[in-house]
Amino acid sequence: MGFLTGKTAIVTGAGKAVLSDGRCGSIGYGIATAYAKEGANLVITGRNVQKLEDAKEELERLYGIKVLAVQADVSAGSDNEAVVGEVVKKTMDEFGRIDVLINNAQASASGVPLAEHTTEQFNLAMYSGLYAAFYYMKACYPYLKESKGSVINFASGAGLFGNYGQCAYAAAKEGIRGLSRVAATEWGKDGINVNVICPIAWTAQLENFEKAYPDAFKANVKMPPMGHYGDPETEIGRVCVQLAHPDFKYLTGETLTLEGGMGLRP
Repeated sequence: MGFLTGKTAIVTGAGKAVLSDGRCGSIGYGIATAYAKEGANLVITGRNVQKLEDAKEELERLYGIKVLAVQADVSAGSDNEAVVGEVVKKTMDEFGRIDVLINNAQASASGVPLAEHTTEQFNLAMYSGLYAAFYYMKACYPYLKESKGSVINFASGAGLFGNYGQCAYAAAKEGIRGLSRVAATEWGKDGINVNVICPIAWTAQLENFEKAYPDAFKANVKMPPMGHYGDPETEIGRVCVQLAHPDFKYLTGETLTLEGGMGLRP
């Protein structure tokens, strides 16, 4: 039994994706796997139903935990509060508690220069990332307050360093960093732990980015000094496990940069 046995975690953007060589290609699924190994029951969301069902089947079969897969898409023109509210309602109906909220989901039109970015492309990043984190945090707050739980949000070096062709993505991620710091300030008294991770991992999305926008990829994606990208499960997922541990409460409000998956830099 792991130390998360009996606890419930919501992981957005956790559908199963694989790299061209068959390895795990999704940060969200890597996190879900790390949590499943510690005994947590999971609520996984995403836009692609088949990827969610594939993740649910494998996680339940391999680790003996319960997984609730909910299709949910926060996007422009939708009643997003209702979409997120339904996910939270189903979580409480199924498990009766929320201990960890991980806002990992993010879509974007990376590779498109700022002057060529459309409103639709900008909205894609802002709604799937920043607005989704906002709605999930609001909806989960009373339950996280009850469980003295944790919020783990994902930002990016794109915002920290101003990556070429990633204006909307960077804006969404910097918004998430600011939102997280405010939540840490306001919710610390409630015993809620709030942290941000800025990871670099080799994922199916990054693999596709290299193929679609080779120039932008070359300008933005550098091999970390340690010589490898972070592993979605054994490194990034394990960091998320650590941040759900009570002993990590002192890190509330800090930004953690995962450099090659080999270390944390507060």
